[in-house]
Amino acid sequence: MKLAEAESKMQKTVGATQEAFNTIRTGRANASLLDKVMVEYYGSPTPLKSLANISTPDATTILIQPYDKSSLSLIEKGISLSDVGLTPSNDGSVIRLNIPPLTTERRKEFVKLAAKYAEEGRVGIRNIRRDAIDSIRKQEKNAEISEDESKDLQDKLQKLTNKYTARIDELLAEKEKDITTV
Repeated sequence: MKLAEAESKMQKTVGATQEAFNTIRTGRANASLLDKVMVEYYGSPTPLKSLANISTPDATTILIQPYDKSSLSLIEKGISLSDVGLTPSNDGSVIRLNIPPLTTERRKEFVKLAAKYAEEGRVGIRNIRRDAIDSIRKQEKNAEISEDESKDLQDKLQKLTNKYTARIDELLAEKEKDITTV
């Protein structure tokens, strides 16, 4: 595994962690809350965002306008079955999701969830580092690179690991601030 390949994988891990953070409610309406919602459409699970226009007309409402009016009840059912925790209200042409203000307890739960996602991201980065170090040691053992080159690559890899772990910590701090701000 090359250093550039390891860095690319670490960037993807940070991106995935950011996407996981986006699915956590902060008390404000955010269309990315519905990113993981799947709707059973013509027998196959389909992402909600490919079936409807999702907008946030104000800070407490998400408006879902289906491209196909006949899918309105399917979308409503998909949201109800998802783990979003919001109740859809259907007026015949659009679905509205009202975002209730978060209680202190709920905010604490979301902060814990964000911390869990961040830890999963950190573990992913450390796994990438471990795999890359194994690869470097294998190259050293096979005399493809010298011991000094091996140590140098491992140091660079550790610096990359620290950089991306710090980035996840920054994202976590931002998300915690978003969640706890009333």
